[in-house]
Amino acid sequence: MPLHVVNSLPGTVHGSIAQVGSVHGGITFNYHSAPSPESGGRRPDQVPRPPRRFVDREWALAELDGVLAGGEDVQGCPIGVFSGLPGIGKTAAARQWAHRHRERFHGGQFYVDFGALGGGDGGDVSEALAMCLRGLGVYDPYLPAKLADRAALYRTLSADRRMLVVLDDVSHPAQVTALLPQGAGSAVLATSTWRLGELALDGAALLQLDVLDHGSSLELLAALCGERRVETEAEAAAELVGLCGGLPMALRLCAARLVTHRRLTIGSLVGELADEQSRLARIAASSGPEERTMAAALELVYRDLPDTAARVYRILGLFPTRAFDIGLVALVSGFPHADVQGALDTLEAASLLTEAEDGRYAMHNLVRLHARGLARELDAPDAEREVVRRVSGHYRALAGLADLAVRVDRLRIAEPAESLGTGGPGGKAGSTEPFGATSSPKQDALAWLEAERGDILAVLRAAAASGFNRQVWQLAEAFTVLFLHHRHLADWRESLELGAEAAARDGQPAAEARLRSLLSRPLLDLGRDDEARAQLESADQLALESGHLVLQASVQEFLGRYWEGRDQARAVDAYRASLALNLQAGEGRGAALARYFLGCAQSASGDHAAALAGLAAAMEDLSARGDKRMAARALADLGRTRERLGDRAGAVADLRQAVTRLHEEEASHYEARALEDLADLLDDPAEVRDCLRRALAVYEEGGSPRAAGVLSRLAGA
Repeated sequence: MPLHVVNSLPGTVHGSIAQVGSVHGGITFNYHSAPSPESGGRRPDQVPRPPRRFVDREWALAELDGVLAGGEDVQGCPIGVFSGLPGIGKTAAARQWAHRHRERFHGGQFYVDFGALGGGDGGDVSEALAMCLRGLGVYDPYLPAKLADRAALYRTLSADRRMLVVLDDVSHPAQVTALLPQGAGSAVLATSTWRLGELALDGAALLQLDVLDHGSSLELLAALCGERRVETEAEAAAELVGLCGGLPMALRLCAARLVTHRRLTIGSLVGELADEQSRLARIAASSGPEERTMAAALELVYRDLPDTAARVYRILGLFPTRAFDIGLVALVSGFPHADVQGALDTLEAASLLTEAEDGRYAMHNLVRLHARGLARELDAPDAEREVVRRVSGHYRALAGLADLAVRVDRLRIAEPAESLGTGGPGGKAGSTEPFGATSSPKQDALAWLEAERGDILAVLRAAAASGFNRQVWQLAEAFTVLFLHHRHLADWRESLELGAEAAARDGQPAAEARLRSLLSRPLLDLGRDDEARAQLESADQLALESGHLVLQASVQEFLGRYWEGRDQARAVDAYRASLALNLQAGEGRGAALARYFLGCAQSASGDHAAALAGLAAAMEDLSARGDKRMAARALADLGRTRERLGDRAGAVADLRQAVTRLHEEEASHYEARALEDLADLLDDPAEVRDCLRRALAVYEEGGSPRAAGVLSRLAGA
């Protein structure tokens, strides 16, 4: 059946609704907040609970006891690694062990799923460290940008804790060694499809999980579909577990079919399984001369699906995302909302889908591969490309809405009406619905982008592979607003690389210049300075070719940031060029920001008089434009510059006002820095202590490494 589009929304929809061009089925926006750092008094307990019906693996758990459950006198950090085929139960075993030993690790249990992180070039490790640091109480504004600095802070904060770190779906030894905690009695437990033999050099215990033995397979089957049923057909049950090859996932799928269809006998199921051809030969378990696979079980479950559920199953196999909600499935499939809900319920009952607490669904990678193979075999040749087109258009529109909700007046090459669809949601171009309908649209938009980050990256990859260049660069441009607030370096780099290449293929020099200049930011943070400079030089040339003055000014601003700390004179020149271009283009806010950065660079190079004039002008302009946060930052730098010129009284007055305004704008990090600088200039010991205490409270709340220095100053004050 070809994809069919309808313009109806049956049933009742709770939550936000947006019309993006034409409405294709129901669109439901489901997002959840990114996890907040743990409060100081709460022990992190991040490892999910193990499955209720857990069998066997006692030998592995016992062996792990001897490795990880030692006392605080154990030398170094012990490491255990469960490895084996996908679906063999590595994650379940790791969670089971963690659950049994929860009280042993009073410093908390931390959990990182590397399969969900992706990344590379150290970016996935960098994000994993960020997740653990958040669990240790470090707020995002105080997360170090560089990988080495995050690792150093992690070692420091873990030194006085006895903690367990569970690392799921590891693919490289470095992902384990970078997250070894320093505290006595701590341990690391990892799972991996790969054996990770190099970790043996670090003393790791490598535990390869094999298929379940015959007795354990029967025990699992009985637990899933009833002991009496297995005892009644004991011989057939024995054959069934043999055909399933001891793979827990295959057993669970067969049991689901038996439970769903009570009239189906185990013997009949065995007969059907025996005739199946393998379509997942490369995803198989081998034991001696026999090859064991779960493809036959997947095929039999699929055969029992109603037509609509079967069609939805195949469509989901073509989705580039790891998770999806009912609205997106309805949009892509063209089925009515109620029909889609029924199909998803059927697929979940057949164990082909799992539903998360936020109402979104996920499909195991092996199941997805089966569904994708069926779609490529049974559906139209262009079905996969059409699915990617609809999914990428959906995410392009929502990311555009989120971008607008965070800040309306930042530089964009893509026209909002184009990326959002004709007229935008509700017929209003530039509307920030659904985020604009809430009391905190900026926070909600960033939360949605954070929650969808992995899926947006997957969409970018798939859309690029399918040749949807316009959608790729527009999505990448909107997506970057997340990374300006949360620095996931590997993801930021990859998304901008995909976007810049797509813009080049699309013949859009302005878009390519914008994305390459933005790309310099994560490259610099990753220590790839030469690549960052090359991107900026390319962006500079492309911006000139485009004739886009505001874009040229933006590229010069990025060049100024590159040269800061390397060649202060060139940084000043770049900021001056940015200011001149913004003035020529009539871009007032851009000019104000360029004046601010220029003033900071001039002060750093010793030209304090020029810096004072520039910062004062920038502050006045930003204030007039209602940008209170940046105006307060400029005021604080005015105070610092006055101090360098010897105007102590003026510096104190400016910093006092800046502290007040930054507090009002909830710019706590900049407020704390201003408080520290103010404390340096005050004579009254009581006032000095008050400033330092207030700064310390901000730093401690956010887990900033500056807290130690302020605490030391307080001790000597």
